[in-house]
Amino acid sequence: MARTERAKLKEKLKRKASALGVHVFGVAPVERWEQDPHQPEEFWPQHIWPWSRNVIVMGMQLFPSMLETTPSVVYSELYNTTNQLLDHTAYRLAAFLNEEGYRAHFFPRDCYGDISALVKRPEAAFSHVLAGLYAGLGTIGMNHTLLTPKYGSRVRLVSVITDADLPPDKLMAQDVCIGCQACVRACPMQVFTPVEGQIVAQMDKHKCALCHQKLKHEFHYPCGRCIAVCPVGLDKKKYGKEAISPGGKLHCQDFGAADAGEILRDRHLNG
Repeated sequence: MARTERAKLKEKLKRKASALGVHVFGVAPVERWEQDPHQPEEFWPQHIWPWSRNVIVMGMQLFPSMLETTPSVVYSELYNTTNQLLDHTAYRLAAFLNEEGYRAHFFPRDCYGDISALVKRPEAAFSHVLAGLYAGLGTIGMNHTLLTPKYGSRVRLVSVITDADLPPDKLMAQDVCIGCQACVRACPMQVFTPVEGQIVAQMDKHKCALCHQKLKHEFHYPCGRCIAVCPVGLDKKKYGKEAISPGGKLHCQDFGAADAGEILRDRHLNG
């Protein structure tokens, strides 16, 4: 495919994604998984699908004003809605590429049957976070999420794997994470252990999954506190340091979840 045709196809895909609500869009050639490996080969897209050539990574914003109510049904609904929109968008882009004569499919933004599966084995078959890193959308933060300049870690991701020849995006050279450790302090399970000399902390993924399992039983899954407090991102400047009042946060947490009111009242009485 000629260089001009490659660029035109990528621009057409970006326009389609933007029209469907996508806020960040990038392309990662599959060679980047091998050139800068963060996972064993079995997780690489070209190992799973030998015909794959590029991974298109797309993200949608999580609104700070809703996220900061977490754990609440308000945030749970935001999380679920964003996930559904991402999967629908990725399906439509993959379908478009198939109609244009290319092989393409999407890897769902979450891909597990139930949170109990993650408690037993807290890993996924494909990492959208790493795909976003390789697509130049951001860098990996202390809390193991992809941090983007515009939205910090308040962005959900989905990927489209294709054999279409597309121009790649440049990797981000400078770390977006500022190492403030706000995510470490905010975690209710204290799953993060900072490591001297590096940005990404050690993480107890099993404890994190256990926390999510508990919240799911209470109907206000997931947690999201480590991304709610992250100060990085232009969205924080738009909404302000605190997007919701302390009283408003408790108010949103008090409705819609099993025993939420009782849990919050006990927490308030016990300090």
